[in-house]
Amino acid sequence: MKVHLKVWRQRSAGDPGKIVNYDVADASPDMSFLELLDVLNEQLVLAGEDPVAFDHDCREGICGACSMVIDGQPHGPEKATTTCQLHLRHFRDGDTITIEPFRAGAFPVIKDLVVDRGAFDRIIQAGGYISAPTGAAPDAHATPVPKDHADRAFTAAACIGCGACVAACPNGSASLFLGAKITHLGELPQGQPERDSRVTAMVAQHDAEGFGGCTNTGECAVACPKEIPLDVISQLNRDYLAARKARRRSA
Repeated sequence: MKVHLKVWRQRSAGDPGKIVNYDVADASPDMSFLELLDVLNEQLVLAGEDPVAFDHDCREGICGACSMVIDGQPHGPEKATTTCQLHLRHFRDGDTITIEPFRAGAFPVIKDLVVDRGAFDRIIQAGGYISAPTGAAPDAHATPVPKDHADRAFTAAACIGCGACVAACPNGSASLFLGAKITHLGELPQGQPERDSRVTAMVAQHDAEGFGGCTNTGECAVACPKEIPLDVISQLNRDYLAARKARRRSA
């Protein structure tokens, strides 16, 4: 099949970017989207041109590195699918496909389709951890956890930190990502000692990184390739308000 690609090219963060047109004439419907970019880059290298820079790692829908906006949608048009798991059989022969980086003030473009998502790392460093000495796996497993709590923690833990929620949000908010991390640890007994300090520190870092506020449009949950539920943001808000009240009482 043949596809026409409109790809965002930007040499560096300080340079202006633009859409550049490319044709790939020998694409297979069984190719993943990243394999399509591999074929394009092989064409560009053979022609003596600079290949398109894009992030990738596992190519198995696990790491979240393959983030890009495809035809206006983070990770593309298929629900619950990362870019690396999106295949060309979901497009038609002769289609024009627009490929851009994630657009958010907190995710500055490094080059072409690569953005700096270090803000997520700094949010995790601010409080996304536990200090409870759980020992080896059998020791941690010995602590009873109600099934509904375990299931909810597992659902939230599926977040891969790709940033699709931020790219989809009209405010550039990372509340779904933040809510997933807060909910994951907040549902487990090991996460209780830092529960209040965790949410206040992570929210403060979220705001310091320049992410916007949540206005409950719900686009984040629709775009999430791991289908993190929107109600983790409610959990985030409840924990944050409870932590603020606790701080005022102890002051």
